[in-house]
This record gives sequence, structure tokens and C-alpha cells, in this order.
Amino acid sequence: MEHFIDIQNVSYTYQGSGREPLLAVDRVTVTAEKGNHIAILGRNGSGKSTLARLVNALELPSEGAVVIQGLRTDDEDHIWEIRKLCGMVFQNPDNQIVGTTVEEDVAFGPENLGFPQEKIRLSVDQALKFVGLDDVPDRAPHLLSGGQKQKLAIAGILAMRPNCLILDEATSMLDPVSRSEFMALVARLIREEQMTVINITHNMEEVLAADQAYVMDDGRIVISGTPAEIFDKVTLIKSLGLDVPVHTEIAHLVASKLGLELKPLEASSEPDAERAVIRLLDEATAASLERATDEVTGTGMTSTMPIDSREAIISIRDLSCTYSQGTPMAYKALDQVSFDVYKGELLGIIGQSGSGKSTLIQHLNGLLRAQSGRVSVLGLDASANADIRRIRQKVGLLFQYPEHQLFEETVFQDIAFGPRRMGLDPLVIEQNVLSAARIVGLTEEELDRSPFELSGGQKRRAAIAGVLAMNPEILVLDEPAAGLDPAGRDEILGYAARLRSMGVTVILVSHSMEDIARLSDRVLVLADGRVHAIGTAAEIFRDEAHLRQAGLPLPMAGSFLKRLSSHITGLDLACFTSDAAAKALIKARIDRKEVPGHVHVQ
Repeated sequence: MEHFIDIQNVSYTYQGSGREPLLAVDRVTVTAEKGNHIAILGRNGSGKSTLARLVNALELPSEGAVVIQGLRTDDEDHIWEIRKLCGMVFQNPDNQIVGTTVEEDVAFGPENLGFPQEKIRLSVDQALKFVGLDDVPDRAPHLLSGGQKQKLAIAGILAMRPNCLILDEATSMLDPVSRSEFMALVARLIREEQMTVINITHNMEEVLAADQAYVMDDGRIVISGTPAEIFDKVTLIKSLGLDVPVHTEIAHLVASKLGLELKPLEASSEPDAERAVIRLLDEATAASLERATDEVTGTGMTSTMPIDSREAIISIRDLSCTYSQGTPMAYKALDQVSFDVYKGELLGIIGQSGSGKSTLIQHLNGLLRAQSGRVSVLGLDASANADIRRIRQKVGLLFQYPEHQLFEETVFQDIAFGPRRMGLDPLVIEQNVLSAARIVGLTEEELDRSPFELSGGQKRRAAIAGVLAMNPEILVLDEPAAGLDPAGRDEILGYAARLRSMGVTVILVSHSMEDIARLSDRVLVLADGRVHAIGTAAEIFRDEAHLRQAGLPLPMAGSFLKRLSSHITGLDLACFTSDAAAKALIKARIDRKEVPGHVHVQ
């Protein structure tokens, strides 16, 4: 039987000018039938994206063969047919947007494929409806949020009606609800259109929908199997810098803390994990509960921000912003927004794509000036030209793709750019650069290299160091971990937590409810450009109904605990990390002081 995708013993080497050749894909074999859903995991730099580019002939193998529906990618006569069969959505949507309006951009592909006019119209309308952009067909793409741009890139590929959909971190900029809706669409396309899907992702929940999963490391496939088989190897997966689904991790943590064993594949699905946790608590002995007692105290979430130290260093009152004012494309991005940011806190900002998050933070250092309302930063007016320069010396802003902020000849010079613009003494500049480099883990050798020779993770660290070298009092991070593998994500967010402990005020914009719940002292929720809620992380994530009104879900650990609360009495639901959830489950069992072997089921 002929496979739809047949990758046999393929290798690919990048031949860089003036550098050693880089073996990116090393003897990889992957096959997929029509209608299969394949997930590919691995750390940044493991070769995943290169493999994807080999599938639709953007790159040709150095060794081996890639065959798509019987067509070899190294046969020039077949390249365009292969690219019609395989549509690819890249991680950064800006690299795929070409039209002057949303509708025009989505029509670009079908027009170039020679679709008849009526089919173009139908394909564009359906694709925009699929991704939820059918209400903004005339909007200019540059006015969209990062998440909306990602939806636009996805719509542009869907409109071409490919047989195979290649997703290279295509959901990394989507909010949780949009991601869930898109993955439901993917499942529908597989079911109804027999579409073949290759999903390169760092989102472990997405992997669960796949038929087969491959884990890459250093260009090679090191594990393959069903998602359940892959994630059952928790220790191995984590050693590769990856995560496992939250429900699987909680079940394994409960077992570990109680000194018990999980059965093979026992916690692969959410319902299975719930049953596994109940079994573990039911079988816990007095000795295992006593052993776990010291570890599980104090599992709930509390703000680490002392009440008496709250000094407002950012004050926003009645801030509104309308893009394209006075034109037919005008729309209100912010509407009467008011809140304060306190000195030394980490404030998380969440909201659906297009809710106004990026627009809001660009007012904090004067990139956008207040059209109406007031923005005060460190007692300075963020709309006054006289104050903007002083504000920018105190407020560091890192954009969604911080590596795009690099431009100098060496990493050292790039990090030093900001301090030089501030007019600092050369000796102070050098001290600041070296200090910032140490914080983010850049070596002296890397400081002498061109920033464009660095890996993706190194570029991101260099961009962060460039902001830190100016010693900002306030650091604003806009989706700093987007597209990073779990280990890279934890590294970047670890810098934010470390800086907060050093007294820097941190504002973190993220689509990850888990990261916000874990790190934030307080959380600001935006919905349709307005303040929907603001409070401690525990306050925000306790109120699921109010959160869902803003189109946001609970953190996954919180959802898992909520489902278990119908079976286990006395469960603290204000726990939103896997470790806190595991501790809460065991603590609820200990607090009941029941005879071991009898979990109370309501």
C-alpha cells in the first residue's frame, strides 16, 4: 500500500557560508496514510521545522527520499504539485501575510492556484468563518493582534484546500479558546475531508489528538508511538526538555508523593487520569500518607505582594484607543481602561486575541500616545514628549518576537546599544552588559558572535539582555515564551521571576493560563478592550464563570481538580499548577482522617 507521506532515511545538512555544515535532520523515517494526524515534538533546534520544510519541498533532502502521494520532492517536475497538496502554516504569521486587507490576503493563494472566481469567493468566506475572522474582512492585517494574524495565516492556507496541512507551531500565538476551536476544526477536516495533518507543537494537549507522535532530538527521532505511549515515559520526556499533559503529570506526581506505582498507560486520557488518582488515594496506606504530610501543607495560592508595600508606579485612567480613526476601518482597541500597577509586583495580563493586550502595553513607554485618558509612569506623563525619553530609560519593553529586536554586528554591541543611547560611561556600559549576560546565561564567546549566528533560544536571551542592560525599573514582556519549547519557556519566565525578586516590576502578557497563575501576584483580564477583572491570581481563577465570560478557561490543573471535586470532599480548588494540584489531592485525603482504602465518593 502506498503511503500518502513516505519519508525514508532522510538527512538534511545546512551549508552555511563561513561556518561548519549543520546536520539538522539525521536519517529520519516517517510514514503517514491519508487522513492520519501526526504530531512531531522536540526542543527548539531539534530539526522539527526542517523536517516540515522537507515535506512540502521547501528544502530537498541531502540523503534519502521524501515522497508525497507518489511524487518525489527532488523531482523538479513535481515540486509545484507537491506544494499544492501540502499547505504549511509557519510559526510567525507576519512571514505569510501579503494582502492589504484580511479578505485579500486569504484570496491570494486560491487566485494564484487559478481557482474560478465563484470558488475563490466560497473558499475565502469559509476559511474566514472557520477561524473566526469573518467579521473583519476589510481590516488591514497590520492592525490585527498577533493571535488574529495567526488566524489569518491559517485561513490563507485553508482557503487553498490542501490535502495535507503542515502546522509549524501554528497555534503558538492563539489564546486557549481559539486554539481549542482550531484543533476542533483540524479534527473535522481529518474526519470529513480525509486531510492529512502534521502538527509540530510544544502544546502537549494538542498531541493527544494525534494518531502517532514522533519525538526528535538533535535531528533524530528518539521515540515514536501513540501519544499515550509517548507520555507514559514521563521521566524520559522531561529529560528531553519537554512536558507531558497536565492530567498525566498530576497523576504521576500523586503516585510519586505517595510512594505508589501507576499501571502502564493508566493516566493517558483525562478520564483515565481521574480514575488513577482516585485509585491511588484509595490505596494510600497510613505510612504513605504520613510520609507525604510535611510536603503537602500550604498548597493554595496566595499573593506574595505585601499589602503595606503597595506603591502605584503606573496609573492608567480612562484610557481609550481607536485605530484608523475617522475611516470606515475604525475600531476601538481600548475602551475606558483604568488600573494601577504596584512597585515590585508581577502583574499578569490575559485576554483573548484582539482583546487589547498589546495595544495597552505599548502605551506604557510612549510607543502609543493616549488619545483620551491618562497614562502615568513613575510620576511621568506617557503622552508628553518631555517625559517620554525618561520613561523609556526606566521601562523595558520586549515584543512578541524579541529576537527581531537584534541588529548589531556582535551580541555585545547589541546588548550595549540601549545603555549607549542613555549616555552611560563606557565602563558602566561594559559592567551592565556583562551583568545582563550573566542573568540570561550568555557566555563571553557568545557575546563576540553575530546575533544572527545564534540559535533561536540564544537570540531571545540576547534580546532580553539588551533590555536588562538598561537597568529598567519596569519590565514589560509581551508573550516572551511564544514558540519556545517547555525548557526554553521555563528559562525565559524564570528570568522574569528572578528580576521580580530583585525588585523590578514585571508586566507579563501571556496566553498561558498556567504561566500566569504560577507567576503572577495579580492578574488583569481584558475583554473587548475593557477591564473585565483585576485581582490576585487566586481571585481571578477561582471565578470560572466570570473568566469564561471573557472567553478564557481555567488553568488545566484547576479544571482537573474541579472535575475530581465531585468525587473527593474537602479539595482546595485554588491550585493551578500540577505540583500544587497533586499536593491538594493528597492533603484532602489526609484531612479526612478516614480509614486508608476508603476515599469518600459523593
